[in-house]
Parts: sequence; structure tokens; C-alpha cells
Amino acid sequence: MVEEYKDLERVMREKKLAPSLPYVKALFLGWFEPLREAIAREQKVQQTKKHKAAFAPHIDLLPPDKMALIVMYNIMGLVMVGNQDGCVQVVQAAVHIGMAIEQERKKTVVVDEDSLSKEKEILRKHVNVLIKRKRLREVQNLLVKEEIKPWGRDTQPKLGSCLIELLTETTYVQPPLNQLADGPPDVRPAFRHRFKAAAKSPGQKLVKNYVVMECDSLVLTGLDKTAKHMLIPYVPMLVPPRKWKGYDKGGHLFLPSYVMRTHGSRKQVDAMRNISGKQMMKVFEALDMPGSTKWRVNKKVLSMAESIWAKGGNIAGLVDREDVPVPDKPPLEGLTEVPKWKWSVRKAKKINQERHSQRCDTELKLSVARKIKDEEGFYYPHNLDFRGRAYPMHPHLNHLSSDLCRGVLEFAEGRPLGKSGFCWLKIHLANLHAGGVEKLSYEDCKAFVDHHIDDIFDSAANPVNGNRWWLTAEDPLQCLASCINLSEALNSPSPHTVISHLPIHLDGSCNGLQHHAALGRDSLEAAAVNLGAGEKPANVYSEIAVRVHEIMKRDSNKDPTTSPNALLAQVLVNQTVMTSVYGVTYVGARKQIKRRLEEKCLITDDRLLFTVACYAAKVTLAALGETFQAARGIMAWLGDCAKVIASENQPVRWTTPLGLPVVQPYCKNERHLIRTSLQVLALQREKLTFWRFQIDGRKQRTACPPKFVHSLDGSHMMMTALACRDAGLCFEGVHDSFWTHACDVAQMNEILRKKIVELYSMPILENLLESFQVSYPALTFPPFPERGDFDLQEVLESPYMFN
Repeated sequence: MVEEYKDLERVMREKKLAPSLPYVKALFLGWFEPLREAIAREQKVQQTKKHKAAFAPHIDLLPPDKMALIVMYNIMGLVMVGNQDGCVQVVQAAVHIGMAIEQERKKTVVVDEDSLSKEKEILRKHVNVLIKRKRLREVQNLLVKEEIKPWGRDTQPKLGSCLIELLTETTYVQPPLNQLADGPPDVRPAFRHRFKAAAKSPGQKLVKNYVVMECDSLVLTGLDKTAKHMLIPYVPMLVPPRKWKGYDKGGHLFLPSYVMRTHGSRKQVDAMRNISGKQMMKVFEALDMPGSTKWRVNKKVLSMAESIWAKGGNIAGLVDREDVPVPDKPPLEGLTEVPKWKWSVRKAKKINQERHSQRCDTELKLSVARKIKDEEGFYYPHNLDFRGRAYPMHPHLNHLSSDLCRGVLEFAEGRPLGKSGFCWLKIHLANLHAGGVEKLSYEDCKAFVDHHIDDIFDSAANPVNGNRWWLTAEDPLQCLASCINLSEALNSPSPHTVISHLPIHLDGSCNGLQHHAALGRDSLEAAAVNLGAGEKPANVYSEIAVRVHEIMKRDSNKDPTTSPNALLAQVLVNQTVMTSVYGVTYVGARKQIKRRLEEKCLITDDRLLFTVACYAAKVTLAALGETFQAARGIMAWLGDCAKVIASENQPVRWTTPLGLPVVQPYCKNERHLIRTSLQVLALQREKLTFWRFQIDGRKQRTACPPKFVHSLDGSHMMMTALACRDAGLCFEGVHDSFWTHACDVAQMNEILRKKIVELYSMPILENLLESFQVSYPALTFPPFPERGDFDLQEVLESPYMFN
């Protein structure tokens, strides 16, 4: 990237003319030299100073041109992903930039300086050839790793603050020439350092002042149209990732890679570093399985997505590329309308901020797809969160993401449909269309597809100018990909021999409650979440919705003067606002319900909206508790055990059935003030008292039930991945959604049900209690609740457990 900007500068000097560049590139080209020179001056100043700044040893670690690019790209990257109207908190930006420079320094350094200056291009080509031939050991021999001591926690923000200060002093922006009025050009700073007031949480009057970096509106306006030109780290790999062998051994070849995302939790890092490779062997092997899955870009779907995006988006799940208009202030005689106008203005600005972020996100996703669309295939290294759930390390175009990503991605390896795969492709298409179809039996799903055969052919042949049935689907781009594949099969004289590259999904039915039902063995709860055999999928959400409506109706009839929930219930009882609450935590339920209420625009007051969402979440969880009493008993027991452990100022920890150590990271934080050249920054760090971390007991207790179940669904995914590997299946997993080729779905379905039986045939709760008692022999733990008599073997006969 440095070389590219130097070449552009050379062109400008030779032709005495600025090249025609996308907006972001043009901005960066104008900022590059002044910022580079400022950093070079600062490097010289720090070398000659008698009393050097704390960051002085680190500002010299990279050349000024590299450092300038890292600052520009990272600050703009933060502006892109935020919803704060072009503002980024200074403390966040300073830490982020300092961390990026430390990581750049950790990357491999190419042989010696003579080779670097004389034969760099030859060496680079040679390395690329070796990588493509998978001769990775020879590549490692050509490169040497520089051992660098990790920076102290204060160093990153101190260096970052210095560089941010130089950025604000050297970068400017001005309107295009055709927008300038007569007079001198309106040149103004690209970034400003100021205070910004914001509420701590929705609906609160109390505001807090944050020091932010605010980019000029001209920068923000042009950014989401040219975000595709941003530099993206951790792109998909063209060769299989390194197999995991340890905490920081595996994944990418040269970029820093860690098997777990610990987010600074020292206890979890220590647990991962101290665990033996032998105990973690199955975890590593399971994580290598999705990492070895080869993907490619579905060019037909990408072409359609790009066409829609070029025409302004706003269909097929793509965000509108235009902002909503901000309403004008009402005339003086309409003073009574002012509160409503203020709310409308806030709402419009919030929508536009969200659209800006979504547009940047879409540009980045499409940018990655364009860059790799002609590759034979590529791979996604995976790592874990602290619960043991697996995630691809590349953040943008991946299968964990939106319908756009899932529609554009497909397996690089194709396999014939076969008779079974032909049926599963139909079922998959029906599920993607959704709208209630996904709740039907398999036979009814196939009948739905047969009924829409003409629409499917039309969607595949004329996705733009036809009747566009695929756009009515809940996942339109994935639906289009399925229409194309199914039409290819139906047009073939031998449909079962047609090659399919599509990943076919099997999703758990209310998966968190499935794991609770398997733990509690309650027959009624197991039937409600499809653990037993049934003629069609059980729909637990419909039953919950009925119970929620009954509770709200009962509350709405109460006297508002004595029952504070009466008015809230009256707001909701006549509105269809139910959403499927996929989690079992209060915060998750509240967020989902609030989002659905916002979509329907039923409530215009922010505080009332938040309060109503809180009430609805409590009612929903109460209804869930009434339906799933055994699950509620297990959750309560887990919370009680966590409370006992936290009372000793210890984090709750356990080991998953596959040997992964889990440590809940929730500690009390304290402010740590550091003085930088820009300002005093307040960092958050884990609170220490008498050299011991102070545990957040409330979070330890409330988080334990869902996190423990998440670690179990992660274990189930890993067990399924290993069994699919042994069976020769292509496999990918997204928490409770497992993917393979259409022809292999039936076999994968059998494997995952066997693995559920295998997992819950283990004495999971007994082992957990025993581990607590061994770790804390002086503490008394409650006995775990009694379990029902559901026979786990019934799971083997359940057609809709994963549907």
C-alpha cells in the first residue's frame, strides 16, 4: 500500500495533475505526505530529546510512511463501523491505532536489507509460488520472525494519541470545485477533537460527555460510496490454514492468530496457555475441520447483488443507498408539533447513521467478493470465543454473516445431488423462502416448491426482468442461488447427477431450549422442541405467544394506579409485535423486542419504547418459564452455584466435554488514568484489590446458565464436525446450524442426532458439580434438580430436531 501511494505521488509530480481516484483514495493521497512528514519529524524529535516520551522507543519501530497509512486506515475504519455520526471516542481510537502498529511490527520481516532493496520483487514472487504449491516449510525458511516483547498496556494509547494529534494537525478537506462559491476555497480540518454528549443507555436523561474524534461531514458523505477501497486485514486464505497446535500456533501463516478471543481476560489467557496440547487435541482437530472447508464465490449471485447495489439497493435485503429526509421544523404557529418533530428528527438521523454503517459494511463485503471471485477456492481460519463457539477470523465476507454473504458463498467442491439431495434441495429452498413455510412438514415443503416450479424457473432465468418471486423470500439471495441450482437439475435429463455446490442448512429448533430439555429430560419440554418424533415440526413460539398475550391482556385490565404494568400492557395488547426470542436471557429478549417495536414505529417516545420492551421481555421470559419448568430449574441451579463461587471472589470455571477450559471473564473494572500528548485518557481495566481481581458477582451469576449451554452447543458442533470428517463429508457449522452438500444431508442429520445422544448420555451436571466441589471443598453447593424420564434414544428417530 505504501508503494501504491508513492507511485501515485510520482505520477502527480510528473504530470502536474492529480490522478482520477475514488474519493477515499484521493483523500488519503492528499493526507499521506503531510502526515508522513509529521511522523518523521516526531521520530527525529524523540531521538534527540533528553527527556523522551513514554512512546519514544516504539514510534521508531516502523517507517513513517507505513505508520501514516496505519493511522489513516484505522481511524477511517472506526468511523465506518460506528453509528455515531462520524465520531469515534478518542480512547478507543488511540488503543486501536497503537494495537495495529504493534501487530504490524510482529509480522514477519523479509530476510536481510540487501535482499529487501535489490531483489524484493523476485523474492515476493518466489514466496507466492511456494505458498500456492503449499511448500510452507520453505516459505518459513525464507522469512525470519523478530522476537518482540509485548508492549505495556499504557504504551498503545500513548503512541496512538500522539499519532492522532499529528493526524488532526496535518489533514484537511475541501468541497469539490463545482460546489465552491466565488471566493477563497473552504479548506477545513478533516478531523476535530471535541466533547460529545451521549446518554449512557436508551431512555435515560442522564448524559455523559465523551471526548471524540469527529470527522468532517464531507469525509462522511463520500466514505460509504468508496469504502471498498479500504485496506482489509485477515482476508480469506488461498491455502489451507495452519492446523492448531497451541494458543498462538495455528490459523494464518504470518498474521497474529490466537485460538481463543479472550478480549484481555488474563484468567482465560492463563487457562489456555497452561492447558496441555493432549487435552485440547479434539478441540484443535474440530476447529481445523471448518477451517479446511474450501469455498468459492457464486458469480451469478454476486452479479445480481452488484446489479441491485449499483441501482441503489433497498431490495433483496440490501440497505437503501439514499438517506431518509430529515423533516423541516414546523412553523411558529405549530408549536404543539415541536416535540413530535424533534422525535422525527432524532429518528431520521439515527436511521441515516445506521444506513451509513450498513452501506460501508455492504461495500466491504462486495469488495472482498470481487477480489476473490476468480479464485479456484479459499479458506476461513476459525478460532473460538471463551464459551467454545467457533467463528471465522475474517470479519466481512463469511458464512456467519448476512444473506448477502451466504448467497454469494458456496462450496468449492461440488457433489452430485442424488435422489436424497434432490429432495433436500427442495426442502432447503422452502425453508429459505420462509413466511411460515419453514414450519411445515418435509412433504408439505416439497409440495410448496412443486407448486412454485414456474416461479423458480422464472427466478433463475430472469431474476431482474421476470416476476421476481425470489425477492419475496425471507433470504432472497440464498433463495435465488437455490432456484438456479434446482432449475439446473430440473432442466437436466438426469436431475440426480447434476452437481451441486450449495451448502444445505440444518438448524436446531430453539436450540438453547433443546439443550436444556436434553439436560432436564422432561418429556413435554423435549416434545415442544422436537427432540421426539413428530409428524411435523412443533412450534414452541406459537404456544409462548399465546401465553404472552394472555398475561398482557390480564395486566391491561388492572387498575393503572395500583399496577404500573397496566398502561404498558395496554400499549402492547392490541398490537402484533411478537418476535421469536431465540435466547433465554432478559437482555437478549429485550433487545429483540425493542428492535421489532422500532421496525413497526408503534411508539414514538424513546423512554416509553425502552420501558415497554423491558416489560415485554419479562413477560416473555415468564411465559417461557411456565412452559419450560425443568429448564428453568436447571438455569436456577446453575445460577445458584455461580453465586456460591462468586461469593468467594472466584470466577465460575468449567471444562467442556471435549476438554476446553472455560473461565467466565466478568470482573469489576476500574478507571486507569494515563496522561498522553493529546489529553488524559481513562482506560478500563480489571480491578485489583490486594493483588486479586475483583469478581463481578451479579454478572457471574446471570451469565452462567446461558454460557454453560453455549459451551455445550459448541461441544456438540465440534463432535459433529469430527464425525463428519471421519465420514468424508464437507462440513461447516454456525453455532446451531450445520451445513453440508445436499447429497450428504441425510447422513449428517443422522450423525448430529447420534452426537446429541452421545453428549447427553454423559453425566454432564454430575461432572460439573464434582468439579465445583473439588475446586472449592469448603463451599456447599445445592443439589441439582431432579430430571424427567425422557428417553434420549428417541432423538435418533426425530426428523425435525434439526430442520
